[in-house]
Amino acid sequence: MSSEPTCVVAEAVTRVGVPADGAALKGRSGLARIWYASGYSVAGLKAAYRGEAAFRQLVLLNLLLIPLAFLLDVSRVERAVLIAVVFLGLIVELLNSAIEATVDRISFELHPLAKQAKDMGSAAQLLALCLIGLVWAVILIP
Repeated sequence: MSSEPTCVVAEAVTRVGVPADGAALKGRSGLARIWYASGYSVAGLKAAYRGEAAFRQLVLLNLLLIPLAFLLDVSRVERAVLIAVVFLGLIVELLNSAIEATVDRISFELHPLAKQAKDMGSAAQLLALCLIGLVWAVILIP
């Protein structure tokens, strides 16, 4: 048995029937390429949900805030902004997790650049969360 860590994303991609190396996309175009590429997207979402507690917490936040956005007495544009900003939190968390996975894949050794990359990803997520709070406050507080 190998002592190397396994890649959660590669495992999830394989589980949904899409080769982890991208071979399914070679020579394909149009709708076929979109269809196969969507398998990688689903695998990434599954891997993030399984492997990242922060992603699961943001999914829960989205499940609370999106229905709330529809219940609030706000304009359609404000509602769209409220929903878009919480999706932005999920997007930034996916990118942060991808950065962390890439850094960990390269090496588990402590290195100043690895720390810097992970810290910057975390800072991006912090700013996204601040933006969520700010946008919701600006729209909801009279």
